[in-house]
Formats: sequence, structure tokens, C-alpha cells
Amino acid sequence: MKFVADFHIHSKYSRATSSDMNLENISRWAKLKGINLVGTGDFTHPLWFAELRDKLKEDNYGIYKFNDINFILTTEISNIYNQDGKVRRIHSIIFSPSLEICYKINTLLGKIGNLSSDGRPTLGRNLKELLPLLWEISEEIHIIPAHAWTPWFSIFGSNSGFDSLEEAFGEYVNRIFAIETGLSSDPPMNWRLSKLDNICLISNSDAHSPNRLGREANVFNCNIEYREIFNAIKNQDKDKFLYTIEFFPEEGKYHFDGHRNCNIVLSPKESIRLNNLCPSCGKPLTIGVAHRVEELADREEGFIPKNKIPYKNLIPLEEIIAQALNRDVSSPFVQNEYLKLVSTLDNELNILIETPLEEIKRFTSEKIVEGIKLMREGKIQVEPGYDGVYGKIKILPPEEKGQLSLF
Repeated sequence: MKFVADFHIHSKYSRATSSDMNLENISRWAKLKGINLVGTGDFTHPLWFAELRDKLKEDNYGIYKFNDINFILTTEISNIYNQDGKVRRIHSIIFSPSLEICYKINTLLGKIGNLSSDGRPTLGRNLKELLPLLWEISEEIHIIPAHAWTPWFSIFGSNSGFDSLEEAFGEYVNRIFAIETGLSSDPPMNWRLSKLDNICLISNSDAHSPNRLGREANVFNCNIEYREIFNAIKNQDKDKFLYTIEFFPEEGKYHFDGHRNCNIVLSPKESIRLNNLCPSCGKPLTIGVAHRVEELADREEGFIPKNKIPYKNLIPLEEIIAQALNRDVSSPFVQNEYLKLVSTLDNELNILIETPLEEIKRFTSEKIVEGIKLMREGKIQVEPGYDGVYGKIKILPPEEKGQLSLF
């Protein structure tokens, strides 16, 4: 069975997250997006866990259902600790095969940190100490480093992480079989590191509001079953793990270097010429993902390793519609057109990837169809994101933007 999976999201109990992130809205938007399997996120939070236990019904091994959408039990944790004289701040995704095992995980982690304070709890424990405690609960608990390159909270972050997986995981490194690319990097950037050749690259939305679901995701062709999914990931099985769905990485909010408060954005080469100091205030720049990849890479741009999972760069349909209409993404005109299209043409990912352009043209403006065509061809312009500011995608030149008739 071919299906789309978005493993990493958050509930309404995480900080800076929409109050609409409940099971009802998550499942509704998963259908609109074309996502068949969604991570629950935040199972460590007591109130969210109680809701999951009350509403989810087990459907297959490690897979639960709500409103005809499949769910897999996930949470994100934040580990902050000292190692080798440096403070490490690393986020990881934990996968659990059952609610019973989630309960045991929560009991363990509740002794280390305050699980009620945030859907993504902060734990002051070294990963090398924590992981064996988790695997004592179940060998089928899986750990995947989240948004692996972002500056502040990631395994390779310029201000938080390590230079290798071995440094972080020590003797357990062979049990780390995947990393999450994050919005600001894509597979070709990761392929520049030979030490990641045996690591599978997965992509997820890290959604904090329902309409952000599926902005990055994974496409499989296998049974929706816990063990089979993870075997496909571990083995980088291209027959079962078909491709990842990626942001254009420049659109991510940590792609380039810069200073948000100074409105300074710089490429890695420009930053290096300035000794990584802001030309406006003189303070150290926030070093972005492109720069950090350049520091650790041992291959030139464009290198493609053998047998890696393919990928597709997409732009959210709402953004394409907004540019065609020359309106804000949140405007009623954009939202109405979006809902009309996804209800008529099945779902958003079908429209962006598979639906023939002539079919889409039957139901919407030629400008929107042209935007989808240009996105599929990669013919876009991007102002790269930096220091927490999302990049700006330009699909249609100003003279090609249009407005739909309201009648």
C-alpha cells in the first residue's frame, strides 16, 4: 500500500503551538493534505497522553486509528547537558510501539524532567545515559535525531551539537539508523557527508498548527505496520520507502547565516569573510544550516551516493494560491480556493505531485496551474531564511500574478 507519513508533529500542549492541534483537527487536516499516517507527537505530556489513550484504537501492530486516520506514537524530547566542557542542546524523536510502552517511557522520563510543563519536555540527561534506559523498557523504541542541522537544538547544530553521531551516541551509535533533515536542509546537502551514507534521511513537518501538516513527509509502499515501516527505513529499501517530500531548504528559517534584529542575512562565504561577525552590531552571527554543512562536508555539492532514497521539493498549495491571487496566505479568498481544490481533487499532495495540470485547470485559475507547473519544474526564486526568519518563495513574477473572479 502506498501511503504518506508525517511522523513529527506537536499537540496543543507544546509551547508556541495552535490550540487547534487536537486529534479532531489533526485527522481532518491529514485527510485534506493526503497523509495516511501521522505521528501523535507529545505522548509524554500527561493530558495529551490521557486523550490518546482515550480516543485511539489499535488497528495494527504499533498503529492506532482515529477518524479513519492512522497514528503512530511519537514524542519529541529536548536534552540539555554538559559534555566535554560544552553545553549540548539536542532534540530527538522517540517512537513507541504501544500505549503501554508509552506509559513506561513517561514513568521513566517523569523522574528526570517535568513532563507537564511542555509537550516537548526538557531533560537534563546525557543521551548516552538515557538511551539504554529506554531500551531496557523495549528494544522496539526507536530514537531519531530531530531537525538535525538547526543551530540551537540539534545533533549537528552550530550552537548546540556535535560534529559526528559518534560523539553524541558513543557505543550506541550503531543503533541510530536515521536522522530528520529538518526544513532548512534537504537530502543533497546531507549527501555531502560520507559519514551519513548509512544513515536514512527522513522528513517531517514538525507542525505546530494543522495546516502545516505534510509540508515535509515520507512516502512508503508497504503495510502500515510498525516493524515493516522501520525495516524499510533501516534498510533504506527503495522499493518500500519511495521518497521524501521536502521544503525547498532555502525556505527554512535557518538556511543562511544572519541576525534577525539587524536584518542581516549572509551566505556562508560572506560570513566567513566577516569572521562570522554581524556587520551591523559586531556580535557573532547565527550560523545557519548551509554554513554548518559546509564545515562538516567532505564532498562537493552535487554528489549523489548510491542507493539513497529519492526526494521531491514541494511548496505548500496555500502559498502557490496566495501568490497567484496576490493575497496573504491567511486571507479568506486563499483559504476558500484551497478548500475548493482539495475537496474537488482529492487532497493537496495529489494536486502538487500527481494530478495532471489539464485536470487542475478545469477547476481553478491558469495562474495557480502555472505556479504548480513551475514548482514541479523547480523554476522558482527564493530569498533564503536566516536566524529564525522563514525564507520567501517567489514562483510567479509580479507581472504574471493574477486574481480569480469572485463570481
